[in-house]
Amino acid sequence: MQVKQSARLSVAPMMDWTDRHCRYFHRLMSARALLYTEMVTAPALVRGGARHLLAFDPAEHPVAVQLGGSDPVELAEATRICCDEGYDEVNLNVGCPSDRVQSGTFGAVLMKTPELVAECVAAMRASSRVEVTVKCRIGVDDQDPRSVLPAFLETVRAGGVNRFTLHARKAWLQGLSPKENRDIPPLDYALVHEMKNSFPDLHISLNGGIETLAQARAHLDAGLDGVMIGRAAYHDPGAILLQADKEIFGLPGVKSARQVVDEMTPYIARHLAQGGRLHSVTRHMLGLFAGQPGARAWRRILSEGATRPGAGLEVVGAALDAVPGAA
Repeated sequence: MQVKQSARLSVAPMMDWTDRHCRYFHRLMSARALLYTEMVTAPALVRGGARHLLAFDPAEHPVAVQLGGSDPVELAEATRICCDEGYDEVNLNVGCPSDRVQSGTFGAVLMKTPELVAECVAAMRASSRVEVTVKCRIGVDDQDPRSVLPAFLETVRAGGVNRFTLHARKAWLQGLSPKENRDIPPLDYALVHEMKNSFPDLHISLNGGIETLAQARAHLDAGLDGVMIGRAAYHDPGAILLQADKEIFGLPGVKSARQVVDEMTPYIARHLAQGGRLHSVTRHMLGLFAGQPGARAWRRILSEGATRPGAGLEVVGAALDAVPGAA
């Protein structure tokens, strides 16, 4: 039940961004928001033995893993592996438009084959101890979302999925890059709200273009079950995640950005002691003081200093000293 409650606000799975260091950092800012891994492909886990991609710190709970794939048997085995690792939710990616994903016949291209998606999630559920969910687009290429999306939801619901995150944009599989697919196709929030009205039994979260907690609250107040925020939560985590527990979940107390840095210090020290590089962690912390005096100096000192050989906690200290008051 906690995972579904936490899904009221979630941080989107983002390739090259939401790794374990990023998630630990985000968890220090919000105790309740649901965190997602980067997409991990089922073939990498089942055929490649890349179980190390699933490593996470227990402090990250509640945390969900996002899988990519289109083979029901392989996805079922990958789901079992993820459950063994202790994830709280397994999510199927039906939204990524990259060429690499398309060549594997998964991601957004699966919007064209809802029956296959239903078969996949049914197999995943059969081998899962936790909830299986789907993140998808509202359509791809020349599809008409108003006809395609309801049929997709109905078909996949028959496979046993009751929670969907809808990225409120179409994906263009040819002609637009993955980056352009995040910005160019127009947002259709109204359609997502219509889907909630049409499928009141489903837990539906909205993803795409949400930049503030006030926007998130407006969608929640209008009847949606959850809101997923991506780039805004990454680039300005202080504005989104430091306020999330209070504004979205009604919990008392808000940490300061300085407090979060102090709490990250032991984690960074452990990472360095294990032979890790400072930049692997601090690259996710660059936006912590966004909009505050000293934010530029914080970013510059961390960006330049953390990549140097042997860089340690002194770089974080110097960056923090450059932020007046570090409130």
